[in-house]
Amino acid sequence: MARALGIISFSESHIWVDGLEDYRSIAAFSFLGRYRVIDFPISNMSNSDIDRIQVYIRRRPQSLVGHIGTGRHFNINSKSGYVKMMFTDSQEENDYYNTDVKAYLANLEHIENTSNTHVVIAPGYMVYRQDFDALLKTHIESEADITVLYHSVDDAKENYQSCYCVNLNRQKGVDSFERNNGKVKNRNIFMDTYVMKKELFVELLREAKKTSSMYTLRMIINDKCHDLDIRGVAHRGFFAPITDFKSYYDGNMALLDLKTAQNLFDTSWPIYTRTSDSCPTQYFDTAIVRKSFLANGCTIGGTVENSVVGRDCVIKPGAVVKNCVLLTNVLIGEGVHIEGQVVDKNAKVTKMKELIAEPDTPGYVKRNDTV
Repeated sequence: MARALGIISFSESHIWVDGLEDYRSIAAFSFLGRYRVIDFPISNMSNSDIDRIQVYIRRRPQSLVGHIGTGRHFNINSKSGYVKMMFTDSQEENDYYNTDVKAYLANLEHIENTSNTHVVIAPGYMVYRQDFDALLKTHIESEADITVLYHSVDDAKENYQSCYCVNLNRQKGVDSFERNNGKVKNRNIFMDTYVMKKELFVELLREAKKTSSMYTLRMIINDKCHDLDIRGVAHRGFFAPITDFKSYYDGNMALLDLKTAQNLFDTSWPIYTRTSDSCPTQYFDTAIVRKSFLANGCTIGGTVENSVVGRDCVIKPGAVVKNCVLLTNVLIGEGVHIEGQVVDKNAKVTKMKELIAEPDTPGYVKRNDTV
């Protein structure tokens, strides 16, 4: 069977998560309390026997680098495989020039010098489960030039506004990619996931550079839809693209439903992450917890309902936390009532006794802030 090089890409310039992305890349975002978004694409590759993985970083690398470390906690054989963080020296003032193509070309030597025959490219800003080994086999058996992954949705009018769609013909061939304009409810959302031969990948990168310094990989492949055999494969299961603040909040909250969570988590398909030595979460007699996910190391004395609580959070007696996402080391003070908020790392909510937003328009408490 062909061996694939795993490549994890960063988001395009039109994607931005207000507040959270000021401090770290989307791939480094906390997700469901104990994970980071990057854990999902790396675990998918590790479980698919892809043991050479390149993670491309465009901005604010510190948090992501610290989390990935040597990559050993992702079950990668350090003798034959690796998880490498790939940087670009681009300092362009216009972010449209800081493309994935530019990052790949800056590290082209590290791509060409691998013995892998194929590449599997997945985004570092989408959460889903996928067997890339099965996808690679499907690609080879079809004899297609490129295989892309898409997810069919029926709510494209309201959601996925920053995503692109795959337009397919009757043979599941890709005719084009286009931005979701919110005019049609049923669309095939492109999952920014590709499988192709390494030689073709390098060829496309060089052609994209000649075409325009603003071209992305998706753009050059879109130009080639009628010249190359490009096939679409449907994804099944949980899918959460983190493309704006609301989608981050919704992705976390959706997994509080057990049936939905089972579409992502499976005992035979572990999601690896950097472990923490925190003690188990402590619940005092005054604690009331309903339909919530709490990571380890927390101290709970108040009420938590329909919320995601990250590691080492403290919720004091008399506090009410409802429909919230709390990141690491958050303090919710006595008598505080907080709803519909994303509370960033190390924040303290002690002065404001009532902080309420509707789930359709969640609020945000800044990192390290005291309110």
